Amino acid sequence: MKSTTSSKLRFIIPVIIYLIIWEALALYIDSRVLLVSPVSVVIRLFEMVRTSSFWLSILFSLQRIFLGLILAIAISLVTGLLSARNRIFRDMIEPAVMIMKATPVASIVILVLIWISSRNLSVVISFMMVFPVMHTSFYEGMVNVDRRLLEMANVYSVRPYKRFRYLYLPQMASYFESGITIALGLCFKSGIAAEVIAVPDGSIGERLYEAKLYLATADLFAWTLTIIILAKVFEKFLLFIVERMLRRMEVM
Repeated sequence: MKSTTSSKLRFIIPVIIYLIIWEALALYIDSRVLLVSPVSVVIRLFEMVRTSSFWLSILFSLQRIFLGLILAIAISLVTGLLSARNRIFRDMIEPAVMIMKATPVASIVILVLIWISSRNLSVVISFMMVFPVMHTSFYEGMVNVDRRLLEMANVYSVRPYKRFRYLYLPQMASYFESGITIALGLCFKSGIAAEVIAVPDGSIGERLYEAKLYLATADLFAWTLTIIILAKVFEKFLLFIVERMLRRMEVM
């Protein structure tokens, strides 16, 4: 309990300090266009929450970002396993993974917009940002399994299913947890950035673009805060699902 309380305080105290600095700067600058106070942002957020357009925009963007995320996790799981088991496949896919990592989001957005509708752009962008991270995580999880345990499994002729379940899966879960923390941040940032560029109707990106267009700084900060909260909630949700699945598999 003491450790948990201490860790929470180590997080809360810096946040309070940053908010105080932010409030002081807002008072010093004294311009709602250049910088609004945190209090104004919270008030504006509560005003937005009471409107249907706020929730419809969240639903629009979340559907597409989450779809890209799920596709990336599912496909990277397969490619990570195949890369660990087959050197030729690993050599073939590595250049594609490196290109996805290195290519700027803006370049991908402009290129993809030639092929697909702006309404589905965030699906592709989210996928391309998450896939390299999760592919590497799953691959590292496979190749870093304790060799002594694998030798023991060979000696006792453990079946492939049980070998994957009891040896590979727990190891991959730990790499998944670290990978998804990074991937989710990239997923939301890149997906929303793509929407800001393409401006699909009814998206969070459109709301951010309008806030910039009309110099509605409070709206801009409120939507940014919303995106941060959504990313954190999804991170906790996915980690919770993984932990529950692992616990069930241990009981079975």
